[in-house]
Amino acid sequence: MTYGNYPDLSKVKKILVIKLRHHGDVLLTSPLFSHLRKALPDVQLDAYVYKDTYPMLEGHPDVNTFFHYDKAWKKLSFFKKIVKEVQILRKIRRQKYDMIINLTEGDRGALIAKICRPKYSVGMQREGKKNAYSHTIKSSSTPRHTVEKQLDALRCIGLFPSEEDRELFFHISDEDRQRALMLIEGIKDYVVVHPVSRWRFKCPPPHIVANVVKDLILRGKKVVFTSGPDKQEMDIVASIVALLPKEGIIDLSGKTSLKELGAVIKGSQMLFCVDSVPLHMASALKTPVVVLFGPTSEVNWGPWMHAHSRVVTKTVPCRPCFKDGCAGSKMSDCLYTISPKVIINSIDSLLEEVYGK
Repeated sequence: MTYGNYPDLSKVKKILVIKLRHHGDVLLTSPLFSHLRKALPDVQLDAYVYKDTYPMLEGHPDVNTFFHYDKAWKKLSFFKKIVKEVQILRKIRRQKYDMIINLTEGDRGALIAKICRPKYSVGMQREGKKNAYSHTIKSSSTPRHTVEKQLDALRCIGLFPSEEDRELFFHISDEDRQRALMLIEGIKDYVVVHPVSRWRFKCPPPHIVANVVKDLILRGKKVVFTSGPDKQEMDIVASIVALLPKEGIIDLSGKTSLKELGAVIKGSQMLFCVDSVPLHMASALKTPVVVLFGPTSEVNWGPWMHAHSRVVTKTVPCRPCFKDGCAGSKMSDCLYTISPKVIINSIDSLLEEVYGK
């Protein structure tokens, strides 16, 4: 036993990092891979993520191999699903990892750590369940950014990232940039508006977004709308666009891949969005961003290491409540009653700061 009970990292040659969560969560793990590579340059460093979240780390220079869990397996029969899960588990086990780091609270990562029997395993405390790890990440009771919570896995094993080691990384290829240019029809000096999330309780009503966009158009800005491919998200964007003049708008809702979305954001003057994955892309790409927060916490999920960012909230005693809308209604009053003028003022402040106009 040594102070901190840190493992002997000189004996670690293969590491698997597990992050089976949503797109933004996966992107926010990128600094962990960067610092692990810096600290252990010769280690084999692999990742296990959901197949649909792979683009968030695709192209990360410090990840050797990816394993994918396909959510489509959940729709298979019980027997076929078990076959798929056993197959991927065998592939992982054959690697004979010296260390497994599970950044997910669920049981799947804990089960992998138990079955693969690495010399060292790192994971979060699981309330009411037997500890499955040699090194446990103890959760803080105070709000902290999700990036820092991920990096706690490294602190548990004696690695302490410096400030510069905590930057996000999101790779965009030249091909992604070219496709994005085609999608935006070659326009310049445009603003991206991503007013939706898969969670409706994070979204303001259409008329508030429309009023903000009208102000941008009156100032001569071109506006590019984006969303995920989910029909509900696309319908919300359509309802906003219906309130606006046709000129000055490009509607790319549901039309971009994740990498193309990143390229569109990278080429823009700024992004206006809700608490969703484009916010984290903007932090990684250093695109100026104004983000609207309602029931979720900007301390946990806000812009990360991003000087040119603004968080807009309505000051009410109940936020952040972390609920799926007021009383579980899926609609958040702190977003439905926010003033468009407050958002416009934040956009003006940011544009003035960055571009002097």
